[in-house]
Amino acid sequence: MVIILENIRSVFNVGSIFRTADAAGVKKIYLCGITPEPVDRFGKIRPQFAKVSLGAEKTVEWEYNKSCANVLCDLKKEKYKIYAVEQDKKSIPYFKVKKTDLDKVALIFGNEVDGISKNILKRADKILEIPMSGKKESLNVSVAAGIAIFNFKYGNSRN
Repeated sequence: MVIILENIRSVFNVGSIFRTADAAGVKKIYLCGITPEPVDRFGKIRPQFAKVSLGAEKTVEWEYNKSCANVLCDLKKEKYKIYAVEQDKKSIPYFKVKKTDLDKVALIFGNEVDGISKNILKRADKILEIPMSGKKESLNVSVAAGIAIFNFKYGNSRN
């Protein structure tokens, strides 16, 4: 499984997703657009990132690519199933996706305010949503990532 982060603003959210990815054995994280990298422009680990990730940037492979579309194009050539985790009129509950080869799954998570861009949503094989029962319309992106990543890794009894 690989993770794609499109235009996530918060270094804390990205660090938290790295820590979750390490815990779940994610193969690689692609950082796209404005998503902050674990290291600054001088190649030094960002202190805010390290505080949250607890060193996961050293154990999870990662790559920066300005274009999320280019990453998706490359992954599709490698026969990855692309799942966008986003609220959308075309989305289905995340737990209704059939199990697939985890080595060929890519999960996309987007910006804290605007979500995943429409251009990227169009390229996904499916759009998955985490059903919400409360008054708030969404979860923090790092929490949503944890739910989706562990569902794909360990399954869900509703499948």
